[in-house]
Amino acid sequence: MTRRNFLSVAAALPGVGTAQAPPGRAETGTASKTAVTETRVRLGYDAYSIRDLKWKDRQHIDYAAALNLDAVQLSIPDDFESVEAGHLHEVRDYATAKSIELSVGTGCICPTNPAWNPAHGSPEQYLAGSGAVANQLGLKAMRVFIGSPTDRHAKVPIETHIQSTLKVLRSVRARMQDLGLKLAIENHGDLTARELRALVETAGPDMVGVNYDSGNPMWVMEDPAQALELLAPFVVTSHFRDSALFEHPRGAAFQWVAMGDGAVNIGGVVDAYKQLCPGKSVLLEIITGRPPQVLPYLEDEWWKGFRTTPAADFARFVRLARQGHAYLGPMVIGGPGQHGEPLAAALREQQRLDLERSLKYCRETLRLGLRAQA
Repeated sequence: MTRRNFLSVAAALPGVGTAQAPPGRAETGTASKTAVTETRVRLGYDAYSIRDLKWKDRQHIDYAAALNLDAVQLSIPDDFESVEAGHLHEVRDYATAKSIELSVGTGCICPTNPAWNPAHGSPEQYLAGSGAVANQLGLKAMRVFIGSPTDRHAKVPIETHIQSTLKVLRSVRARMQDLGLKLAIENHGDLTARELRALVETAGPDMVGVNYDSGNPMWVMEDPAQALELLAPFVVTSHFRDSALFEHPRGAAFQWVAMGDGAVNIGGVVDAYKQLCPGKSVLLEIITGRPPQVLPYLEDEWWKGFRTTPAADFARFVRLARQGHAYLGPMVIGGPGQHGEPLAAALREQQRLDLERSLKYCRETLRLGLRAQA
C-alpha cells in the first residue's frame, strides 16, 4: 500500500465521525451524571496511574483486590519483579487466586520513531521478548504504541512512522500467531483515530487491535467519542481518564483530570464503550499533576501536522471545546527533575487519591465494576 493510498483510506472511512452526537451523549456536552444502561463491565486500572509509587506486580494485584476491583494492567518489564518464567507463573496464579484479570503493555515498536529505544535490539526482538512474557502469563493480547504527540510536528512525517510500523507488524505476524497474541496499538497522541483504524485494517485485525485511550484524542484535536466510534470494532482493551477542554486565545487547551472533573462528557463516552465494545474492561489510566496543554490551531504552523484532518472532524472538536471549561479545582503540578522530595511525595499521594476517587465515580455514577456489584 502506497502512502497516498493509505491516506485516502484513512480519510475516507465511511459512515463515521460526522458532527452528530454519539450514543448516550448529552447535547450540552456536560458530564453525564448517570449511565444510560446498567450493564456492568469489569473495572480496573493501568499501573501508570500510580507510577510514582514504584510498585511491582503482586503489590498492584493486592491493591486492586483490596479496592474490590476486577482488573489491572501492568507494563513490561517495569512493573514486574522478574520476567523469568517461574515468577510469571506465580504472578499469573496469584492474580487468579485474587480474582484479578491481568493485562499487559509494552513500549514503542516503531524503529523510525524518536520513542524507539535502540537498546532493545530490533522491534522484532523486542516484541518477541515482551510477547513471551504475555504468553507466560496466559494472555491473548498486549498493548503497544508507535510514538508521541510531538511526532506530528517533527521533521520525519507521521506517514513514515506508519509505514515503518506496518513493516514491523508484518514481520512479526508469524511469531505473534505462534504465541496466540494480538497486538493492541494505543491511540497515543500520535495517530488520529482514522489513521490508526486504517493501519489496523491494513495490517490485519486478526493480529492487530486497539488499546482505546479516552484522553489522548485531545492531542490530535479529536472528540474522544468520535475516536471511540472509529476504533470500537478493533478495541481489545482501554485506558480511561477525563479531560478539561476549553477555548484559548491560540485555539484550545486541555488538561487531564480525574474522572468526573472534566468537560468532554466522559459518562457518555463510557456508556458508548459499554455498548460498542461489549465485555471489554474499563481500565483507568488517571494522569493528573500536569499543566494545561495548548492546541494552537489558530496558527498556520500547527496545521503542518494535520494536513489530512477532515473539516467535519475538526468542527466536532471545536464544538466540544466551546461547550467546555477549565478545571478550577486544586491540583499539585510537577514534572521530572523539577521538584524535591516534599513535592514528589505530594504528587505520589495525589496519584493515589485521584485514582481512588475516579474509581469511586465510576462505581457510583457510571455503575462500573463486577465485584462492586456483587
